Amino acid sequence: MFTFQEFSDFVQSLTPTIRTIIDKYIGQVQVDYKADHSPVTQADREIEQYIVSQIEARFPGGVIVGEESGTHAASAARSTDEPLVEWVVDPIDGTKSFIHGVPLFATLIGVMVDGEAVYGAIYNPLLNDLVVGDNTVALWNGRPTRMRPCPELSRATLLTTDIPDIAKHRDLPAFMQLVGQCRLLRTWGDAYGYFLLATGRGDIMVDPIMSRWDLVALIPVIRGAGGVITDYYGGEPATADSIVASCAELHGEVLALLNRATK
Repeated sequence: MFTFQEFSDFVQSLTPTIRTIIDKYIGQVQVDYKADHSPVTQADREIEQYIVSQIEARFPGGVIVGEESGTHAASAARSTDEPLVEWVVDPIDGTKSFIHGVPLFATLIGVMVDGEAVYGAIYNPLLNDLVVGDNTVALWNGRPTRMRPCPELSRATLLTTDIPDIAKHRDLPAFMQLVGQCRLLRTWGDAYGYFLLATGRGDIMVDPIMSRWDLVALIPVIRGAGGVITDYYGGEPATADSIVASCAELHGEVLALLNRATK
């Protein structure tokens, strides 16, 4: 098994090419739509293809799960006593922002070992910002970063990706109760919202519906920055279909409000 430093160095080595691909397409994006009606672009496909090729070359014993290309079996044999290493890749988390020229999107790369999320990276190519984490520490462009303390909801900045998704998948009145308790609500969402939390510029992030490639990378980063990350009900996030992340002081209160029965 490789170290966090090896993971961090590897992700850093990918960033120039990811940025080059983004630069090639930003402002002139051809958009296709998948079966679930979500957008996808040639940039998504090219970035994922590049990352997959680099993982296969550098870490051939791992399985790779990509949002656009599915599961790639390990390209090298693994003995039965070795841990199962899975790389989970989202080439552009926030494609809707990308296609509109809004720089609030990121590449996500996560590593799971025997089902546990151990390493994660959030890379924003237009801002050239990289955060990596291993559940214990988080590094923002190579320097330690932490979530900011926020002792009460009335001081909190609450972030989410898409309010209509909350109405579709969870309890919107309960979410609005939470909104009413917080200082500020903004839709600085997708991976960028978690980036803001990990770098001390936001306090709560709520996503009512998530896929595996959306969330695996976030877990080691948020935990490494001192935050708490669970599903919508306080459960294990690695196998979840939703995410709630916040500073430790607020997490229990946030969950209680989100899951309070509508009066």
